[in-house]
Amino acid sequence: MESLAKSLRHAVCGGGFRISVVAFVMLVVQARAHQPDVNLPVIDLILVTINSETITESDLQTYQVKAIRQRARSPVTTAALARVISEVTPGAIAAAVDETLMAQRARVLGYAFTDDMFEQFLSNARGVFRFQGQTEDFKTNEEVLKAIQKSERITAQEIRRMIERQMLAQQAMQIDILDQVSLTEAEAREYYNTHISEYTTPATATLREILIAVPNGEGDARAEDHARMLAETTVVQLRNGEDFSVLAAELSDSPSKANGGRVGPLVVTEYSQAIQELIAELEVGDVADPIRTAQGYQIVMLDLSVEVYVRPFDELREEITGSVFGNRRTDMYNTLLQTLRNQAVIEWQDQDLRLAYESYRAANPEVQALPLR
Repeated sequence: MESLAKSLRHAVCGGGFRISVVAFVMLVVQARAHQPDVNLPVIDLILVTINSETITESDLQTYQVKAIRQRARSPVTTAALARVISEVTPGAIAAAVDETLMAQRARVLGYAFTDDMFEQFLSNARGVFRFQGQTEDFKTNEEVLKAIQKSERITAQEIRRMIERQMLAQQAMQIDILDQVSLTEAEAREYYNTHISEYTTPATATLREILIAVPNGEGDARAEDHARMLAETTVVQLRNGEDFSVLAAELSDSPSKANGGRVGPLVVTEYSQAIQELIAELEVGDVADPIRTAQGYQIVMLDLSVEVYVRPFDELREEITGSVFGNRRTDMYNTLLQTLRNQAVIEWQDQDLRLAYESYRAANPEVQALPLR
């Protein structure tokens, strides 16, 4: 199922995609589960205050739910739920703090979330938010609001707070980050030239080999002469059209004889220097003169050669733009968030949660990707 946050983003943008809404099972903390009417006022525990703006227990629960829903599997037992909640809570409170800071940044820039904007969101959500099996769009904003409340077990006020934070954070990101990133043609080409190795497929070669071993090494002159003469005779046979795999199976002392003497394909630089020099001189199908190795006399034929291939810049233009844009945006986002965190006055009411937040932030000082697009 699509997360509520993702469906809401589509609603905000007026998107036409449909989602199925399933029962809100095991993902609501016990403080909500017993509430028969989500419209009743409840006491909401303040967990942390950021520049005089609070994050409450219900706010945190919303982020916890989102984190759990992003997992491949939802917990199916109470014990599993407790374990998962413990795992996601540090990241959830960190996300809540960061989104609150970004929303506050939007207000500093002069933006506000109005009742008319919330009504427009609900209007857009009529054709996005659906229960499983529902075939028709909601007809009024009140209907879709009640449907979201029923599905998510949260109050209208909590829904509005969630949408306000999200939309204002998006606005701040648009102004401070997305609108500030640019990439010239020269910069794209410079990136391409600097990272050319990433777009290069190295040359490879497939060989056929026959090894005529010299049993007693260089000390046995008779064995040496016999091996050299056999190797020379074999080269002549191969150049006269004899089947390499047949002679390899018959004469070779290399394990590759079981494969017709085939070796590779390997990147050319993975071969020994002596073999690399041979490859450079051979055309496909050529048989080189025997070379003396530590094991004996080696006969090599170039069976297949694939040249170095460098993907052209024009083919990579969009890929490079996306990569560089993404990196720059993420860097700017992290810089902005770090500045906002450093400037913020954060007062914790729950010290265990503070420790969880600080440990998470120490281990994850940067956000790896922009959460909002």
